[in-house]
Amino acid sequence: MTKPIVLEICAPSLHSAINADLAGADRIELCQNLNEGGTTPSFGNIKYCVDHLKLKTNVLIRPRSGDFCYSDEEFHTIQHDVELCKVLGVHGVVVGFLNEDLTIDIEKTRKIVEIATPMSVTFHRAFDICKDWNTALEQIISCGCNTILTSGTRKTAYEGIQILKEIVQKAQNRITILAGSGINPSNASEIIEKTGVQEIHSSCTRSISNSNGSPEVEKLLDESNIYHKESDIDLIKKILSLQIINKSKK
Repeated sequence: MTKPIVLEICAPSLHSAINADLAGADRIELCQNLNEGGTTPSFGNIKYCVDHLKLKTNVLIRPRSGDFCYSDEEFHTIQHDVELCKVLGVHGVVVGFLNEDLTIDIEKTRKIVEIATPMSVTFHRAFDICKDWNTALEQIISCGCNTILTSGTRKTAYEGIQILKEIVQKAQNRITILAGSGINPSNASEIIEKTGVQEIHSSCTRSISNSNGSPEVEKLLDESNIYHKESDIDLIKKILSLQIINKSKK
């Protein structure tokens, strides 16, 4: 029997998380500062999602933007954030650790898997910049991670379709391959059909103006403060309405 396709929404705000829940998504990756690639969300947002939303809540644990090589002090805060997520009842955490030579930092990854249990652990798109995805895949599996979020080592999942297919085949169901980056209602079906992934990750965002069209306000704000991204209910529903997803959930 075919497994149902899981839709995870990258939710960069509380309203985005609520919209994902209302639209019927299966899971969120809760974060903030999506314009910087995503960072760890606030305690209050995490607690609200766990306490009030029906869907599963995964939390991105990333203390800053930039590379994925963390100092001892940064890793100390990451461990505390993971422990806090466990206390709050979070379903899973999303992390990624690399060495300076763009190989997997096995020691840090294993430590977080150990601390996070019984929460699930997703290794995020730091995987996509590793110098050898074949080796990285085996190392992440050996560390005990449950999922890899990947665009097939390309900028978008659509561009990475062929490598995504190869990753799924090599994973052999030993770890879940979650396809993400640039997935939308117009390409989701093709990505699922051509790669064999059972889970997809999409932000489904639209730009929201903070100025309400006021020229006076816009004069005081730079562009990054005029607009923010928010997950859109209608876009999420469009993905969920796709035939390949509907068929899988019957």
